[in-house]
Amino acid sequence: MIFLELVLQNFGPYLGRQVINLRPQANEDCPIILLGGMNGGGKTTLMDAIRLALYGHRAQCSTRGNLSYSDFLTQSVNRYTSMGEPTSIELAFENILDNVQVEFRIKRSWTKNPRNGKDTLGILVDDWPDNALAQIWDERIEDLLPLGISNLFLFDGEQVRELAEQEAPTPIVVEAIRSLLGLELAERLATDIEILVNRRRKIIADSQALVTLEDIEQKLSHQQKEYQSAKAYLATIQDQLTYAQKHQQETSDKFVLEGGKIAAERSQLEIQLRYEQEAVTQKRDVLTELASGTLPLNLISPLLIQAHNQAQQEDQQQQAQITINILSEQEQKFLKYVAALKLEQEQIEKIKLFFYQENEDLKQNICLEELWLLAEQESVYQLQEILNNLPILQTLAEKQLNELKKQEDNLTAIERRIAVAPAPEVYEQLGDAVKLAQIELANAKAAYETARKRCDELAIDIEKTKKELAQYSEENIDRKNDEHIITASTKVQATLKLFREKLTLRKLNQLESVITECFLYLLHKSDLVHRVAIDLDTFSLSLYDFQGQLVPKHRLSAGEKQLLAIALLWGLARVSRRNLPIAIDTPLGRLDSSHRNNLVERYFPSASHQVMLFSTDTEIGKNEVEQLRSNNAIAREYLLKYDPVKRCTTIEPGYFW
Repeated sequence: MIFLELVLQNFGPYLGRQVINLRPQANEDCPIILLGGMNGGGKTTLMDAIRLALYGHRAQCSTRGNLSYSDFLTQSVNRYTSMGEPTSIELAFENILDNVQVEFRIKRSWTKNPRNGKDTLGILVDDWPDNALAQIWDERIEDLLPLGISNLFLFDGEQVRELAEQEAPTPIVVEAIRSLLGLELAERLATDIEILVNRRRKIIADSQALVTLEDIEQKLSHQQKEYQSAKAYLATIQDQLTYAQKHQQETSDKFVLEGGKIAAERSQLEIQLRYEQEAVTQKRDVLTELASGTLPLNLISPLLIQAHNQAQQEDQQQQAQITINILSEQEQKFLKYVAALKLEQEQIEKIKLFFYQENEDLKQNICLEELWLLAEQESVYQLQEILNNLPILQTLAEKQLNELKKQEDNLTAIERRIAVAPAPEVYEQLGDAVKLAQIELANAKAAYETARKRCDELAIDIEKTKKELAQYSEENIDRKNDEHIITASTKVQATLKLFREKLTLRKLNQLESVITECFLYLLHKSDLVHRVAIDLDTFSLSLYDFQGQLVPKHRLSAGEKQLLAIALLWGLARVSRRNLPIAIDTPLGRLDSSHRNNLVERYFPSASHQVMLFSTDTEIGKNEVEQLRSNNAIAREYLLKYDPVKRCTTIEPGYFW
């Protein structure tokens, strides 16, 4: 990991936007970013800004104290920030993910009295916003730079002094050391295994007592045997049912064939016979009544039509003769009248000729024949009525005849069926046989249905037992698996405990060697300590001289204790092989010039690939900075200038000298 850039806006004493390029030189021999500032000038604020950008509300900032996160954010807003203008911090850094170099940029912004007491977090990955990553950033940063070990890489002189004065590291430091050395992985795994074992034990303890497999198998075998017996019985009953159905059909056929059915219906047939006889009689009476009327005249209908026509013709002739007679009388009266008028004879002859011609024409038109029927007018009307009714009567008679014929046929059929009906005793025998066959069939059906239901019940019981057996098998397997897991976990825990002890011993041995090397490298007394030992449980440091005698820690000076603490941090960074930047605030407190020189010359250029030093002009003074410059260890220099009038700090390139 390499910090690339830190941007502050209205944060702490920094008013407006302040940008610090933290990128070290490509050459790793220039890893130092030197930031100089007087006390109260904003050095610790820069360290807090880095922590706040990385960890947000979890950040262990030096000026937070017991403040809530919301109050801390409000307190961090520069006092001269305009109303509504945001406060923000941005930290850009590079990291290697899956062998690919990725640039992250974290930006947290807020205003005074932030809404919901939180800042707004934005994450850019290679200049592309990643909202999903912002949602899980608290988990993601633990993979990059865990909070627990951050204090071992981002520390100030006060922390170093506390670490130097303590006989044994605090629990927080111990956990950080465990995490840094990778020891917590084995412990976490042991804890997870213990949780798994407890869960499995609880599952086994909560499981009900199971029926033995043999009992379930015996139960299933018994049910299957009973099912086979039931199926065999069902097959027998089915044969009986088939025979009963066949026998019932045969007796029914015989009953019908031998007239049993007719005999059974005899009384009904006799009733029908009486009805048909009465109907035939009624039809015959109707026909007799028709025959007693004018219907027989239908046989001489042509003669009746001829007589009717003759009567009509004679009537017309009689009417014409009457007309001629009337006209003749009128003619004679007219001629007498004409004669009285004394017309000329010629005119009178012409008139007589006219009447003569008219009479002749009328006689020719009438064609008078001899009258021989001489029927009266009423007789003609009666004849006309008879002729009109004859077709109706004929149709009615035909209909009655057809119906009579059908009824006579039905009557004949009924008489024949009654004639072939068996004797009552024979009918009784046939009926008894049919009833017996029906009873046998009903009994067979009932027996078959009972047997079938029993088979179905047994089939259902067998399926339930099979499921029970399968469930038992699964539970048995699960239980055996749980037991196996518990047994195996015990072995794994024992192995893990041994592994953890050996890993701890190996890591601590390695760490002891590296710390000893670092401590001796930083000390100017080469004969003070021969080796540094670390307690396996407390991680406290013990020093031994060349005679193997314990060197009490109180015999060390304050500067030597601080160097020992720095040697511990340096050794941890080297053994952990974590390629992380180191930031040190007020790094040279309590150190004399000799120890300072060793630290400046030997530790700062080699502490990491990126070392940020926050120093006053008395810690890294003119000689120290010139020494670092001469060794080309400084990549960038910044001076934090605090204006006591404006009570603001600005960042400028350069150092005090």
